[in-house]
Amino acid sequence: MSILISDEILRSTQMTEFELRQEIAVMLFQQERFTLGQASRFAEMSQLQFQRLLASRRISLHYDVAELREDVESLKESGWR
Repeated sequence: MSILISDEILRSTQMTEFELRQEIAVMLFQQERFTLGQASRFAEMSQLQFQRLLASRRISLHYDVAELREDVESLKESGWR
């Protein structure tokens, strides 16, 4: 699925597409709808970069064993070894 965000929306928010992706990822992470891995991929950032973004906003990680397993599976599916 793809989401198309018009240039008009970006102009009205005064954000770049990258910034808007980050905001959506942070919001969904805070709502526990995204794992850390999902949020960082959506934001097109490494997990470390995304963690730094969260830390800069004083947002704590909610990362449990189930999320770790999910991230490991995602890495395996992407061919990472």
